[in-house]
Amino acid sequence: MKEVAGKVAFVTGGASGLGLAMTRSLTGAGMKVVIADIEDSALAAAAEEFSDSNTEVLTIKTDVTDRDSMADAATKTIEAFGKVHVLCNNAGVFVGGSVVDMTYKDWDWVMNVNVQGVINGMVAFVDLIKSHGEGGHIVNTASIAGHIGIPGMSVYNMSKFAVQGLSEAMRADLAQHNIGSSVLCPGIVATNIFSSDRNRPDDLKEKDSGARQLGAGMASDNGERASMMDNILQPTVIGDMVLDAIVNDVFYIFSHPSFKEMVGARGEEIAAAFDRWAAFRVEHNI
Repeated sequence: MKEVAGKVAFVTGGASGLGLAMTRSLTGAGMKVVIADIEDSALAAAAEEFSDSNTEVLTIKTDVTDRDSMADAATKTIEAFGKVHVLCNNAGVFVGGSVVDMTYKDWDWVMNVNVQGVINGMVAFVDLIKSHGEGGHIVNTASIAGHIGIPGMSVYNMSKFAVQGLSEAMRADLAQHNIGSSVLCPGIVATNIFSSDRNRPDDLKEKDSGARQLGAGMASDNGERASMMDNILQPTVIGDMVLDAIVNDVFYIFSHPSFKEMVGARGEEIAAAFDRWAAFRVEHNI
């Protein structure tokens, strides 16, 4: 999408953190943006921020885990702007802690938001983007945790590996409709994701879930987790990267180059495993 001015974007989790940074970058490029978020105070603050500007922004309270809520947001987007060209499946939450301590409520909450929320975004918006024939772009927010398994982040890892897999699979499917794809894979960004328990539904809360947001998930001498805390970026950088990826149809958005070696090491281990089991087959004549 070389020309984005005047086009319409829908951003989930758009009222704070990465989503708000995307909104700022997209509106700065002349796009109309629908900010979808579940948090009332964040939506009000976002609406206030853009109220005195020349940008065209619509705020909608949206629960990405609720299919009816997403469908309603899609309808309101078309009613307000007539079309939609860009979808940013960005809403996400985090729970930290050892896999042995995770409960059904932990798994359900994270998977509902981080995976089902992306699914709901795809179903609600792909046909709308296809329908006008002008092309478009979809950005899924995964994480570097979608490429390397990190102790103490099992639930989050699983959700982001799923988003990564979907993103890779959908590239060819969407390309034939002139819809580009990107997957955002950041390390730590200065957002409030580690306090995402504030938006956790009451029926999925655990007594200690808030305390486990950051401490149990990240505080460790483990190398991977220590690296996660290095080179913390400001959200503005990520917003500009997302805009660049949309304009230039770039698939992978790796904002933290310090993880290149870790991701490469995982690839080397996988390649070595192929060699090992190929040798096993030869040895056993199978």
